[in-house]
Amino acid sequence: MATPHTCSAPALHRRTPGGLPPGRLATAALLAGLSLGFHAAAQPNIDKLKQFKVPTTDLNLPTVAQQGRNANALRENLKRIKLPPGFRIELFAVVPDARHMAVAPSTHMLFVGTRKTTVWAVTDRNSDGVADEVRSFAPSLKFSNPNGVCWTQDGFLIVVEHNRVLNFPAAEFFSEGPEVAVIPVVEQGKLIPPEEESFNHGARTCRVSADGRLHITLGQPFNVQPKNKIALYERLGIGGMVRMNAFDGSGREVVARGVRNSVGMDINPKDKTVWFTDNQTDGMGDEIPPGELNRITQAGGEHFGYPYIHGHNVQIAGSGAAPDLKGMSPPARWTRPQVEFPAHQAQLGMTFYTGRQFPAAYQGGVFVAAHGSWNRSKATGALINYVPIQADGTAGPSTVFAEGWLDPDTGRFRGRPVDVAVWKDGSLLVSDDYAGAIYRISYQP
Repeated sequence: MATPHTCSAPALHRRTPGGLPPGRLATAALLAGLSLGFHAAAQPNIDKLKQFKVPTTDLNLPTVAQQGRNANALRENLKRIKLPPGFRIELFAVVPDARHMAVAPSTHMLFVGTRKTTVWAVTDRNSDGVADEVRSFAPSLKFSNPNGVCWTQDGFLIVVEHNRVLNFPAAEFFSEGPEVAVIPVVEQGKLIPPEEESFNHGARTCRVSADGRLHITLGQPFNVQPKNKIALYERLGIGGMVRMNAFDGSGREVVARGVRNSVGMDINPKDKTVWFTDNQTDGMGDEIPPGELNRITQAGGEHFGYPYIHGHNVQIAGSGAAPDLKGMSPPARWTRPQVEFPAHQAQLGMTFYTGRQFPAAYQGGVFVAAHGSWNRSKATGALINYVPIQADGTAGPSTVFAEGWLDPDTGRFRGRPVDVAVWKDGSLLVSDDYAGAIYRISYQP
């Protein structure tokens, strides 16, 4: 285990000198002995990585330019963003197609998923609140829609693709080269049945709970799923959320059903409940149905009403969007949303604010990124919502925290926020896949 790829992995446990932390030796053994069943195109690279072979690809990874005309234009656009008094927004990094973010536990690094073929490693080497380097992570693995990124409790990076899940030990320490150690959690084609793959609603998100369970959102691929798909999807967790062991995918179970397309989730650090956003049905008009912020409070596959109903009372079954579901009703017990957002704003990524930089009124609450509408006669969204959490653990009323990426005069987008994450100093990072950037919102009273 003394090759260049097997130095100590980060963990919450004490590390042995020059080696793996106690309690992770079993993981090292797992890495060395994995037998994989990935498709032929990926197999050679995976085989080399599991055996800790010397890299054969170019070690010099190209970086994304952080200065110049594009960066200057992005900074100029940020002058239009409206924030509460005392807050300011700046360009943190130029990151093409930036989607969901995972802040590294031990370094000033950030890993950023995309809906294309790249996971980005973003590094603020001098800790000044601005990224110095952006480069691709593990490019030899040929990612496919690696939107979801998150961390295990002891510092292993999870990447959730459209139909595969990978786990990277020590990602933040061994991301300099093109090849890094990898554990296959779910093999290609095993997250959902391949026949249910679609270009639509295939962006996954993830979080790992304190008990080590990996939670993954699985959007259903239709506007409204047809009647003959409902039972299958509810059994598999498509149109909901599943959880499993974060290292081998074992113990998979469905924890949420009745969801249309969730592209954002987080876990409340206070009471450990799982929260998620849900995007609404298209084609029902400008003002309905509402977007949702939901909370899972019961174990065993809680149902959230879809495809029968959206929000508290907007009927989907039997509407023009789902005529074949006429006469169908939601289960006798289904969970209402914590928050209803304006229709078609497409709330995606969310995070509980765990920092201390922002005023006390924001601490412990939820920031939510609204990507912005496409199925509406007049554009809306492209903003950041703030939702306070009350003493009983439920949500208070949502307010707009940041806006201005949508030009009100022309109806054109200058940016489309995707995700939010709390940075090392308590500032808030915002990803934008339209502009290809990550912004940093700080508070200076």
